[in-house]
Amino acid sequence: MTEKYSKFAIAPMMDWTDRHCRFFHRLMSRRALLYTEMVTAPAVIHGDRSRLLDYDAGEHPVALQLGGSVPAELREAVRAAADWGYDEINLNVGCPSDRVQSGCFGAVLMKTPALVADCVTAMMAVSPVEVTVKCRIGVDDQEPAEILPAFLETMRRAGVRRIAIHARKAWLQGLSPRENREVPPLDYPLVHAMKSAFPDLDLSVNGGIESLDEARRHLRVMDGVMVGRAAYHQPWDLLGQADTLWGERPAFSSALQVAEAMRPYIRDHLRQGGRLHQITRHMLGLFHGQPGARGWKRTLSEGASKGGIEVYDAALAQVGRIAA
Repeated sequence: MTEKYSKFAIAPMMDWTDRHCRFFHRLMSRRALLYTEMVTAPAVIHGDRSRLLDYDAGEHPVALQLGGSVPAELREAVRAAADWGYDEINLNVGCPSDRVQSGCFGAVLMKTPALVADCVTAMMAVSPVEVTVKCRIGVDDQEPAEILPAFLETMRRAGVRRIAIHARKAWLQGLSPRENREVPPLDYPLVHAMKSAFPDLDLSVNGGIESLDEARRHLRVMDGVMVGRAAYHQPWDLLGQADTLWGERPAFSSALQVAEAMRPYIRDHLRQGGRLHQITRHMLGLFHGQPGARGWKRTLSEGASKGGIEVYDAALAQVGRIAA
């Protein structure tokens, strides 16, 4: 069960939380629950499954997020993904991007909770692991105080027991995906109230959480906290101490130790024909707010697309490499 890990999770983020990002994040936290980027059900059914679903065994606990709105397709995608051994399958009912809306999935599904129930029922019928949902508090002109509890009740009746709630409404017209992450006001009190209204559900809050101190405050009420962009842009600040939420000691004592520990993984990737920037683009914020951070980021931003391990070593020199 991934429930014990969902106390602190890193949100699925398109174009960001790929396998290299997750390996990097896992290095800093043994406990945090990690999510893949959203993968559409048709892509899993018809696409290159190895490219879409492969991951490093060290990433566990890791969840696969699927996008879709056709129960039969989602069932087939879950069945196909079963061999990959993910710890959880999550249905996206929160992403507001245009490409998601055009496929009639993501946040637009908040308008059709009965269809979402059909989807998760189909998924659970063939899933060897728990099926969960990530949603918004509502979309467009919906009244969140009415829509959200009704949605959660529908999910509960369908058999879903764990839900992550992004505490913002999504505007499907007039706001870009980025604006939908920033413009609609956060309504933490409403999300907190849902935990009181549904004590039997495992509920996590997502949206606008930028520090572990904030996470701890939410955990006084909620079962879990899901952090997105703050963990990506300031990974050491969020993930470096995340395991303390479980009463455990951090895996590393400094961001520099993390950077050194990533070096063998990077060398292996380069030996296999990979590019440096495929990994280091996820690491630019590792030294956020620390001496040498600007030089680290500049060296990688300017050289990683063409260079190799020597560029990484030059970036390490900017922050004071640990003696071998």
